[in-house]
Amino acid sequence: MKIMIKENSKVGKIAFVGDHLPRKCGIATFTSDLLAAVASAHPQSQCLAVSVNDIPGGYEYPEVVRFEIEEQDLSSYLRAADFLNISNVDIVCLQHEFGIYGGPAGGHILAFLRELRMPVVTTLHTVLRDPRPDQRRVMQELISLSTRLVVMVERGRRMLQDIYDAPAAKIDLITHGIPDVSFVDPTYFKDQFGVEGKVVLLTFGLLSPNKGIECVLNALPEILKEFPEVVYIVLGATHPNELREHGEAYRVSLELLATKNKIERNVIFYNRFVELENLKEFIGAADLYITPYLNEAQITSGTLAYTFGAGKAVISTPYWHATELLGDDRGVLVPFGDAPAIAREVIGLLRDDTRRHAMRKNAYRLGREMIWSNVAQLYMRSFEAARLQGAALSRKSLITKTLDMRPRELPELKLDHLMRMTDSTGVFQHAIFGVPNFSEGYCTDDNARAFILAVLLAELGEEPEFAKTLATTSAAFLHHAFDPKTKRFHNLMSFERGWLDAQGSDDCQGRALWALGIGVGRSPFRSFQMMAGQLFAQALPALMELTSPRAWAFGLIGIHEYLRRLSGDSLVNQTREALTGRLMDHFERSYHPDWHWFEEELSYDNAKLAHALILSGSATGQTAVFERGLQALRWLNEMQTSEKGHFRPIGSNGFYRRGGARANFDQQPIEAQAMASACLEAYRATSDLWWFEQAQRAFDWFIGWNDLGLELYSPESGGCGDGLHVDRVNGNQGAESTLAFLLSLAEMRLAQNMVTSFKKPIAIGA
Repeated sequence: MKIMIKENSKVGKIAFVGDHLPRKCGIATFTSDLLAAVASAHPQSQCLAVSVNDIPGGYEYPEVVRFEIEEQDLSSYLRAADFLNISNVDIVCLQHEFGIYGGPAGGHILAFLRELRMPVVTTLHTVLRDPRPDQRRVMQELISLSTRLVVMVERGRRMLQDIYDAPAAKIDLITHGIPDVSFVDPTYFKDQFGVEGKVVLLTFGLLSPNKGIECVLNALPEILKEFPEVVYIVLGATHPNELREHGEAYRVSLELLATKNKIERNVIFYNRFVELENLKEFIGAADLYITPYLNEAQITSGTLAYTFGAGKAVISTPYWHATELLGDDRGVLVPFGDAPAIAREVIGLLRDDTRRHAMRKNAYRLGREMIWSNVAQLYMRSFEAARLQGAALSRKSLITKTLDMRPRELPELKLDHLMRMTDSTGVFQHAIFGVPNFSEGYCTDDNARAFILAVLLAELGEEPEFAKTLATTSAAFLHHAFDPKTKRFHNLMSFERGWLDAQGSDDCQGRALWALGIGVGRSPFRSFQMMAGQLFAQALPALMELTSPRAWAFGLIGIHEYLRRLSGDSLVNQTREALTGRLMDHFERSYHPDWHWFEEELSYDNAKLAHALILSGSATGQTAVFERGLQALRWLNEMQTSEKGHFRPIGSNGFYRRGGARANFDQQPIEAQAMASACLEAYRATSDLWWFEQAQRAFDWFIGWNDLGLELYSPESGGCGDGLHVDRVNGNQGAESTLAFLLSLAEMRLAQNMVTSFKKPIAIGA
């Protein structure tokens, strides 16, 4: 295929955004190779890279990487956009894969794209057939913000149009690039790997359980009966994400399987990430290449492209890329997870030299169109088209950069005080100023809050080691607090580790279930999901026996989180329906034209009642429930807004009974946290930015926008004062208050990420 590109290309500076070597992943390899190929084919264009770091401190990048993005730090995406804008970059070439960017479904990258002032060509390494709602939203925004889109197979083009309504005119089909290698006999390379005289089967790539290598190991005994000289090489390090979460469990399981099948002498594991030159030699030594992947929904495979283009006979399961590439006698397809089929096809190809060599030649011939120098020309053609389209879209320069278009700077997340308040048993309940008060011991309420915070920290990617430690400690506390005889949780524990109550309050039961629901629905750690699920099932029936509306509300929030993962649990769904009905009954009985509330009194943790109805109504499609929740929250917001417009929670020194005097002090941090959290849920459910602004107003109470103009949060210690009195901040920084602030900050960060990623700026005259 001959590609015509004018030598006097006006694309002067190109920024490639994604992962970059030496990070060990397929996207990093692709980005590095594409940049090098374009730079080589078009030396008149200056190429640079912006790379995403998934570990603290990043990597030892080459000089071509000019800027680094911290995966979970939204502000670093915006700084990267600023860097490219002031660097006079002509084109941004973005590599997109959901898993490499921060935020829900990788949504941080959208905030980056919104800030750019040049055309964007986005290569889609994944196109999902059945996206989750958040993934669909990210993909549709990505399509909208990209000037042109690149897919690597025809199926990807069709899916973009059929599933995501992408305009056909902006989609380019450019195959995965491959190195240019000679068509040589495998014998030439075998001696350097000690497999001379052997028939070599090869699989390479980062190892993870979806690779299906066990299917080849189960096929080998049958293959060896006829071809005992066969050796199977598995080349590649364990995927870094798999290594962090499960260690080498998958690789060890493969080694044990080889031993069980008595094929140890015929299997070689090379546990390393190999550079390109070394990789080409491994590929060269292979007689057959096998990709036994277990999932069809793989739109591209770099390993398949490399070996196919090198002229190897390939046996593969029918994932999307393989189905398209291996047609017309260019390879062999076998069913997913079918070891006998793999054995049959390997034996068939080894018996039939004529067929095998014809297959190799067919693959090599098509592979000439896939070499990087050719792919670089195709990309440059896409860049040129994007540049011309970008000129027509120059109205971007008319966008006014108002303050609301950039995320508000939230305080630094500082966990020093919480670390001091936590020992191997759990979180201490109270503090004397910034010092833990041992004599007051621990409580389940605070350890439930701590577990919820740990899950949110994991979602943010903040302090991963402490987050896991905190989750482990607080989860163990919750497990110990549960009494299997009464099916209730203890609440108060002495410093000597003895329980001080027969059972905790109704609220304690509800909060514990809330935390356990979070553990099931949102914890990234399987062990926490399992433990939380078992305990949730044991504790849930007692929730129906409680009489506190707040306990019902806490429980409903926990039920909602639980059903994120286990939506088919009929008992849990029935419990949600019953408790939702109880809260609705309470609202109807207490409602007056001037009093839109569930009780005759506003007391503590008020917003959680409305929060529970908003969640349950939205999840179940019950409009009346949802609207009641919004109505109650809107009214509560009015009741807690001062004349000057700042948040003024109901004071705990008397609360506020209908028809009586309102207590303005002592204001408690849990009120600000409950209000911010409920308003954020209302924002997520309605997409109305007014609710996000109310959440921000409640959060600002912590940092000085309150009746006294004093900060409750201490940026030095990371702690939060226990309340706002009529004349001062309470100097004690107990667990409830500190966790209320940290939970609010974590929720605000998660929500701000979403707002910044999806909020569309307004152009002058629009």
